[in-house]
Amino acid sequence: SADARIAALETELEAARDEFSSQQDRQSAIKAGRDKAAKDEEKDAEKFAELRLAVAAERQRLENLLAQRNPMAAREAELNELIGARNADIATFEKRLSAQAVESSAAAQAIKEQTASSGDSERALAKLTEQRAKEIAAINEHESALRKVRDSLSELHDRRGQQQVGQSQLQMKIDNLAERITQRYQLDLRAFQADERAFEKTLRVQLKRRSRTGESTAVETGEPTPESRETEMEDVSVELADSSSEVRTSLGDADVEKLIVDLTRHLDNMGPVNLEAVQEYDELEERHRFLESQNNDLTSSRRELLEVIAQINATTKKLFAETFAQVRTNFREMFAEMFGGGRADLSLMDESDPLNCGIEITAKPPGKQLQSISLLSGGERAMTAVSLLFAIYMVRPSPFCVLDEMDAPLDESNINRFIRVLERFVEQSQFIIITHNKRTIAKADILYGVTMEERGISKLVGMKLTERRDAAEEASGAAPKENATQRHFAMAENGHAEKASFAAR
Repeated sequence: SADARIAALETELEAARDEFSSQQDRQSAIKAGRDKAAKDEEKDAEKFAELRLAVAAERQRLENLLAQRNPMAAREAELNELIGARNADIATFEKRLSAQAVESSAAAQAIKEQTASSGDSERALAKLTEQRAKEIAAINEHESALRKVRDSLSELHDRRGQQQVGQSQLQMKIDNLAERITQRYQLDLRAFQADERAFEKTLRVQLKRRSRTGESTAVETGEPTPESRETEMEDVSVELADSSSEVRTSLGDADVEKLIVDLTRHLDNMGPVNLEAVQEYDELEERHRFLESQNNDLTSSRRELLEVIAQINATTKKLFAETFAQVRTNFREMFAEMFGGGRADLSLMDESDPLNCGIEITAKPPGKQLQSISLLSGGERAMTAVSLLFAIYMVRPSPFCVLDEMDAPLDESNINRFIRVLERFVEQSQFIIITHNKRTIAKADILYGVTMEERGISKLVGMKLTERRDAAEEASGAAPKENATQRHFAMAENGHAEKASFAAR
């Protein structure tokens, strides 16, 4: 029984062991399933977080779209109103076109009538042309005569200036002499009045003294006429009793001057009364020499300055006349090129004073009468200003040129002419142009502008326009043809090739 019991227990033990091993296998499977479930849970948690982030982003995007819908709706309403206004304009223009058709028929009839009378007008025009030629010849003659008169007038002005300089020098000499006489004799020549009686008395005394001194001198020197000289002095003394004029006539200028010299010598021999007069005289003489040298320096400086000013004015007039003639010729040619015809001119308002007068600009576009630039339209004024600018630029070119909104009032045809003229000067100068015109922008080599990639955020962008070969030519290595090259946009600063809308500033 024990053996049977042991065999039964062993059988149960084997069964228990099999069950235990099965339980262990089951436990391992459950543990593996639990690990797998934990990993799946982690993955689901990550997906859930990602979904929450996506939902938040989509919700934010939805809010942004809702915020943008109102401006878009307002813009749509505005565009609808604009479409309605444009439709109304179209109807108005159609009515105007019909009215213009009626006017065109009337104008055609008027043209026929005008053509009939054009023969008479041409004959009258021929007569006027002949009269104009005669008047131009007369004007040229008058201009040559006027030029001669102006030359003589300028010569007279020069002579008058020289005479004024000489008069100033003489006046300065007279003032210096009057000052010297005042300092030496305490006598004001401007207030001096001659005393005839004192003059006659002094003259008699001096003649008697000269008669005595002349007799003694004749004895010493052996002159043969002492008695005749005394007789002459007595006769002169008798004549002095009659009038002072007779005395001057009988004596003569030489005798009077000799008498003055003698009196001056006697006065000098008397010596100074003031002991310090010599020192004062030396100081005044030195002061006089200093002032005279200064006066001579000022006079010579003034003369040299006048000569330099005259030379500068002559040179300036010559240079201005040459430059004005060149600018005038260039302006005529440039105006005809910019307008496709017509004529223009520059004229001085005062030819006698070209350095200070104004310059009048006259222009005649094709199909219009000759008139001042102030009577032209905005576009015509701009084209005339461009012509004048480039005419001056042809005479005095510069390495840089800045043009600010110069092409704003121009239409399409004038823009093309402006660009053609501009391309002539690009080879010798660099142009910086501020513009909103698409045609002008398309001709630029480098653009600087403002773009708005995100609404409400402006961004500065630079762009280079370079030449690019055709793809087939690049593959074959052939040289690019002039008509096959095309411009492409390469972003210079932001490093990407997205499209950007440029504003000129």
